[in-house]
Amino acid sequence: MAQFCSKSRCGFRRAVLGLALLAAALPAQQLERVRYNNPGLTVDLGTGLWSWPLPMDYDGDGDLDLVVTSGGKPFAWTYFFENPGGDGKMPVFKPGKKIAEYRPHVQRSPDGSILSPGAIFPDFVNSGFAHPVPLGVELADIYPSNRKTRASHWSLADYEGDGVRDLIVGVGDWQDYGWDDAYNADGEWTNGPLHGYVFILKNTGTEEAPAWGPPTQLLAGGQPAEVYGWPSPNFADFDGDGDLDLICGEFLDGFTYFENTGTRTKPVYQAGKRLTHQGKPVRMDLQMITPTAIDWDGDGDPDLIVGDEDGRVAFVENLGDWEFAQPAYFQQEAEYVKFGALVTPVSFDWDGDGDEDIVAGNTAGHIGFIENLDGGNPPKWAAPVLMEADGAPIRIQAGPTGSIQGPAEAKWGYTTLSVADWDGDDLPDLVVNSIWGKVVWYRNTGSRKKPALAAAQPVLADLPTKPKWNWWTPGPREFVTQWRTTPVAVDWNEDGRVDLLALDEEGYLALFERGETDGRLSLRPGKRIFRTKGPSGFSSKGDVVNSDPGPLRLNNQTAGRSGRRKLALVDWDGDGRLDLLTNSTSTAWFRNLGDNQFEHQGNLTSEELAGHTTSPTTVDWDGDGVRDLLIGAEDGYLYHMPNPRTR
Repeated sequence: MAQFCSKSRCGFRRAVLGLALLAAALPAQQLERVRYNNPGLTVDLGTGLWSWPLPMDYDGDGDLDLVVTSGGKPFAWTYFFENPGGDGKMPVFKPGKKIAEYRPHVQRSPDGSILSPGAIFPDFVNSGFAHPVPLGVELADIYPSNRKTRASHWSLADYEGDGVRDLIVGVGDWQDYGWDDAYNADGEWTNGPLHGYVFILKNTGTEEAPAWGPPTQLLAGGQPAEVYGWPSPNFADFDGDGDLDLICGEFLDGFTYFENTGTRTKPVYQAGKRLTHQGKPVRMDLQMITPTAIDWDGDGDPDLIVGDEDGRVAFVENLGDWEFAQPAYFQQEAEYVKFGALVTPVSFDWDGDGDEDIVAGNTAGHIGFIENLDGGNPPKWAAPVLMEADGAPIRIQAGPTGSIQGPAEAKWGYTTLSVADWDGDDLPDLVVNSIWGKVVWYRNTGSRKKPALAAAQPVLADLPTKPKWNWWTPGPREFVTQWRTTPVAVDWNEDGRVDLLALDEEGYLALFERGETDGRLSLRPGKRIFRTKGPSGFSSKGDVVNSDPGPLRLNNQTAGRSGRRKLALVDWDGDGRLDLLTNSTSTAWFRNLGDNQFEHQGNLTSEELAGHTTSPTTVDWDGDGVRDLLIGAEDGYLYHMPNPRTR
């Protein structure tokens, strides 16, 4: 449960089942994706981590459906979302159905062709990605293989209006960016930017027997057309003057258009400009955006259907004269509970009505409230609502300097949290960490049944420390730990004050006790009191890196590979002691042996939910007093598993 208790007050029952039964149950395939169980509810249309939308009339009924290929374990598939008709612009889609495997970097060309790097899928509607036809050219034929690339976006378009389709390739170059730990002491990124380029391979053959000429880099304003990585180029007549213009996405959240001021057969592109709406840049909610040009609303001009990093898909309407609407995110009939990507749930009765709700963070830096509507087993859930503080939605973001991995992560926040009575007024507050590693808290100024949050305040520390790779220095008494790690709020020493269990600046699990300093509660320096009988060193994903007993170091890595540990406390085995659950490929269990000694028991299930991370919490939906497992996965969905002691 959320850390709103002391070790002795959690009220978990002792179990009579032996550890042999628990050990035997560890590898079982028991995880079940949590459903809304709420007929008639609509929510954001969503797939897993990343989304590549392929709008098309997949079922042949005359309207445009959405096919979305999406990664992120375990939701990595291609899905068909049926358009049931009705609202032409913003239909409420049916839940997604699996139709094919996942393919990254898939693009839909303006003529409906489906391509991935080096291949076309002429029978996609019938066979998905099962029968690729090689294009006879690879990325290495287009772009230097000694450059680090992370995007390869292929499509077809009749670039010069000669009646045959040419090959268009967008390339995202990361060589100059480098990725990690390159800020100087003034917070300036000392590596280069991301690059996103567009190449044309002219078809010197025929439609039936294409022959690709040498790659030519697209020029705009006399210079190579360039965007901030992840270009997803789309050639279409966006301004209705009879020639092909170009719109690109980027690794962040905006769009760049390159107007063709030449002709249909002799294109000339102007320098790139931002797409705007009423003078403001058109921006997606997240990043790693994937635009696809298509006349979605049937008004004769090409719009954009755009995927976001968290699996959502938006409609960006072409309003004419290079004016585009801000994104409108599609809705679907609710099926599985989802909150963004890399969701970090905590189970807690937030609204004081007697059942366990979910409070969660995600990659976008939001914090969401998912209300349990009936206390059933399984519960009926409301749609996620963004929680507010001081009247505005909570959103923590890195901005240009807040991620150790650089300014390309500006829109990410990676919120992770505990619920606890941090100020001792008998109301649950939020204690939150994020991409920054700055731990803050939101005071509940409402009531038990109608909570309201004040603006964030720093969690105070007597002697602030920081990871050595952080370029910035904490403010006076500002508690900072490793990024993207759960701050576990619990009265560990049972003195009536809520303490913090967290990673310290070197990745050891430490106890930060609370005491009074200058009339205010503040965290004492961390104590590495937690030791292990078995492995003591782990990576950010939970892999064992040190098999020797010693202080429990939950991440021994540095910079971008540091932190990332998601933690929860629960008496998993019913022996009266709080065990530690951590992220892994699913969830790892560290059994509490007493005297602050833990023993690594391995994963609670062999099912893999993570390429990046998971986030465990526990629930008791059946009311039997035994906490069951709930895991937030990188695909943004929640996965439930009964505790073996309930059998």
